[in-house]
Amino acid sequence: MLRNLLAKLWRASPARVRRIGVWVSEPRFTVTAGAVVLDEARRVLLLQHVFRRGSGWGIPGGFIEKGEQPEEAIRRELREETGLEIDDARLVAARTLKRPRQLELLYVAHACEGAQPRAVSAEIRRAEWFAHDALPHGLPKDQQRLIERALESDARGVE
Repeated sequence: MLRNLLAKLWRASPARVRRIGVWVSEPRFTVTAGAVVLDEARRVLLLQHVFRRGSGWGIPGGFIEKGEQPEEAIRRELREETGLEIDDARLVAARTLKRPRQLELLYVAHACEGAQPRAVSAEIRRAEWFAHDALPHGLPKDQQRLIERALESDARGVE
């Protein structure tokens, strides 16, 4: 009975009141996009981030800006951090993280032929290509799993 009464009150409320109610009661997440970027030799692009804990190595990515599409966010982040352009990008995974409250979208992408990344942002110490069996020491296990997942789903690598 109480549930029915609350439902009637909800439906009778002005749209603005309902929007505020949803805004207050529903969880919010930041949204990020990351990419496992491959070159012609299927080497993986890793960035040594200034602000990342541990070794600092990880895949490129960042926050999606308001009104920005996820793939465009990856392209922007790569240009801003490394000056690199990609031919294509394909979504391979999405996951939520509890801390921070975040939705993370993972892409596999292919760099334009002959692309040479360089650290062009104050956030990045180094940008280098690594063979998937020779990843840098201290690369977090979580990043290694993301790389493995992207490589497994990469259609270009299958002849």
